[in-house]
Amino acid sequence: MVADFSGGTLSSDGGSPFLRQIDASLGLTRTLAGCFGDQRDQRFVDHALPALLRQRIFGLALGYEDLNDHEQLRRDPLLATACDKLDPLGRDRFNPQDRGIPLAGPSTLNRLELSNNKATRCHKLPHDPIKVEACLLEMGVRCLRQHAKEVVIDLDSMGHLVHGLQEGRFYNGYYSDYCYLPLYLVVGEVVLWAQLRTSDKSGADGVVPALEKVVAAIRRRCKKARIIVRGDSDFCVEVILAWCETQPELYYCLGMGKNSVLIGKLELAQANARMRYCLCGAPMVREFAEFEYQTQKSWSRLRRMVGKAEVTNGSDNPRFIVTNLPAKAFPGDQDRERFTAARLYEEFYCARGEMENVLKQQVLDLEADKLSTHFLASNQLRLWLASFAYLLLERLRTLGCHGTELARATAGSIRLKLLKVAARVTVSVRRVYIQLSSAYPRQDLFQLCHARLMRLAPADG
Repeated sequence: MVADFSGGTLSSDGGSPFLRQIDASLGLTRTLAGCFGDQRDQRFVDHALPALLRQRIFGLALGYEDLNDHEQLRRDPLLATACDKLDPLGRDRFNPQDRGIPLAGPSTLNRLELSNNKATRCHKLPHDPIKVEACLLEMGVRCLRQHAKEVVIDLDSMGHLVHGLQEGRFYNGYYSDYCYLPLYLVVGEVVLWAQLRTSDKSGADGVVPALEKVVAAIRRRCKKARIIVRGDSDFCVEVILAWCETQPELYYCLGMGKNSVLIGKLELAQANARMRYCLCGAPMVREFAEFEYQTQKSWSRLRRMVGKAEVTNGSDNPRFIVTNLPAKAFPGDQDRERFTAARLYEEFYCARGEMENVLKQQVLDLEADKLSTHFLASNQLRLWLASFAYLLLERLRTLGCHGTELARATAGSIRLKLLKVAARVTVSVRRVYIQLSSAYPRQDLFQLCHARLMRLAPADG
């Protein structure tokens, strides 16, 4: 058995044209390119700005999170085709030494990420952070059902460890290390907001300004929708609660930290739970109680509280949530008991765990926590690019794989089972001919996904 790397125009990413089709239907990279400035002399430019963004985002979606990966990846003719390169073999490059290499190298992509931090003759691709933030929100909201009756916004933050003496470095006691504390807002499985924050502030910092923009964008898309904000106890602060209460058709269901007063109000339910635990011998017993509560200083009014009195393996485990959702549901709701105490906690509040799965995909499948540049601004851009890559994979799953074995697959499974296909690429004057592996085990699924994506119309403009 002898092996080498002399195979020629082969690719291990035979499904990468799917990313191109999804990108064209959303208009993602074309819209994102409008958030950047291009100060280069176009006479000497081989790689247009949209092509650079496609290369970086498609690379993330395909599992190449490091810029160094593009030292060899830049030679991939199939990725070049997916990036809309008219010369996927790189035969017409401006510099003779670059001929045969169709895509940009890691240095060029690095300058794209660092241009907001370095004012040199090489860093000429600055971006507008406000526009990039708005682009992610616009692309994400476009994926929501226009006639939805209810939209649930999940809030959460994560601890992303820093990699050295980076800008914004701060020690966080909860994570016991130096880290960033990005804020995510997710609807269903769609990321609408990814904001990089330093960890020297609370988890609720900047949430209200983020909600103002996200809620307004959702209102424009889903004009008749009821919006519910859901999150853990990090977000149970007066400024967020009071702001939600001033907005029409906006509700909240947030976790609440334990204190002696709340535990006292739950004492009867906790005693009942202990008695049932002793009598029935089950490993876990729950009782629920509902009451009104107001803090001594921080809250401006009484609010509805739901307490869970739980005994697990002989130990008390009380939990609390605060909400302004009506216990008797909304007028016109068929399910009148949806927001009663037990169902509100077990069926609605606990469903926020699905958002945790989205964030795990961000970190485990897309390496969104690899924020290893020195500057805060370029690390924020990396966080956004990972969110854009996730959006492409989420749309690929939703639009191309519904009703199939991959309908609920993670981003990593979509990549492994649908995009990682061996392919031989032949380029002629008229076409790019892709020969996929005959041993690929999911050919029917691949063909079905292809047929569905080919029905998508390109975004206007």
